[in-house]
Amino acid sequence: MARMHSRRRGKSGSHKPYMESQPEWVEFDSNQVEERVVKLAKEGKATAEIGIILRDQYGIPSAKQSTKKKILEILEGNKLTPKIPEDLMNLLKKAMNLREHLSTNKKDLHNQRALRLIEAKVKRLAKYYVNEKKLPESWKYTPERAKLLVG
Repeated sequence: MARMHSRRRGKSGSHKPYMESQPEWVEFDSNQVEERVVKLAKEGKATAEIGIILRDQYGIPSAKQSTKKKILEILEGNKLTPKIPEDLMNLLKKAMNLREHLSTNKKDLHNQRALRLIEAKVKRLAKYYVNEKKLPESWKYTPERAKLLVG
C-alpha cells in the first residue's frame, strides 16, 4: 500500500517473533509486571516509554505475553489512562515545535508544508477518537488549544 503523503511504497518492517507465552528466563510473574506498569504510569511515563523501560531495565520482552493484556488495558483497569491518547499528543507536540520553528524562519517552505501535513494527520486522528468516544464531541484542533495541552 502506498504512503499517505508521498507517492512511494514503503518497505515492510520487521516483526517480533511469534510466542504464545513468556520465555522461561523472565523472572517476573503477571502481577509483578502489572505493578511495575502502574508504578511507571504514576511517575508520568507514556505507554511506549513503559514498554521500553520494561524491556531494557527489567528484562521483560513483552508485557502482553506475561499479563495477557496490553499496557493500555492495564492502565484502563487502574484508571490511569491519559486524557488525550498518546499518538495524538505526540503529533500535537510535533506541530507545536514546528510552529515555533516557523515563527523564526518564515521562509522555510518545506517545513510549512510539513506543518500542513502534520495538522491534517491531527485532524484525521482527532476525528477518529471523537467517533470512538475517546475524546469529547466538542474537541477541535486549534494551535492555541494545542499549545495549552502540550505546554
